[in-house]
Amino acid sequence: MGKMKTLSKIVFQVGVIFFISLAMNYIAQWLHLPIPGSILGIFVLFALLKTGVIKLDWIEHGANWLLAELLLFFIPAAVGIMKFIPMLEHDGVRIMIVVICSTLIVMISSGLIASRISKRKERKLS
Repeated sequence: MGKMKTLSKIVFQVGVIFFISLAMNYIAQWLHLPIPGSILGIFVLFALLKTGVIKLDWIEHGANWLLAELLLFFIPAAVGIMKFIPMLEHDGVRIMIVVICSTLIVMISSGLIASRISKRKERKLS
C-alpha cells in the first residue's frame, strides 16, 4: 500500500508541474512573448515556492523523479540530430567548437557562482 501511495503522489506532483508548464506555454503564446513557456513556468514555480503559495512538499517527490529520469528526456533530441547529418558533415567542426565553448562557459560560471554562494553562506554561519 505504501508504494502505491508514493507512486500516486509522484504522478500527482508531476501533473502539477506539467500543468504549470502547459499554462505558461499557453500564456507565452497568447501574449506573444519571446520566452518559452517552460522557462516562464520555472520562474513562476520558483516564485510560488519562495512566496509559500506552493509548499515544497507538494512537488518535491515529483521533481526528484523528473530529475532522476532526466536522461530519458534527451533521447528524442539525440535521435532528432540524425536528420541533420548533411549539415553536421558541412558545419560539424564549427558546431562542436560552439558547443564546447558554451559548455565550458556554463561550467565555469556555474562553479564560480556556486563558490560565491558557498562563501556567502559560510560567512553568515560564522
